[in-house]
Amino acid sequence: MKKIFFILLCAAVLLKSGFIPNPFAPGTEVVKGYGDETTLYATSWCGYCKKTRELLREHNIPYTEYDIEKSAKGEREYRALDGNGVPLMVINGEVVRGYNPRKILALASP
Repeated sequence: MKKIFFILLCAAVLLKSGFIPNPFAPGTEVVKGYGDETTLYATSWCGYCKKTRELLREHNIPYTEYDIEKSAKGEREYRALDGNGVPLMVINGEVVRGYNPRKILALASP
């Protein structure tokens, strides 16, 4: 019984951290009008937003950022994307919800 609990706990940690894909996550969302851009919708206080910025800088990925609490345009676009948490990104027309380094790098890398 302890072994099963440990396996489930490990799986939950790996899913939450983004190291393995979540089989229950909705499919890829594609939005039109973003072209080959990377746009980040974030806040100044969000730890995962900070990690996303660091990841993008480490990999020299150019991006446009909107602080959804300070930018009216950013908040409008965020709401139009059914924003329900930060970070939220649109990379080459595909929506990434939350901090998912594997997906971010897969979509943003040439």
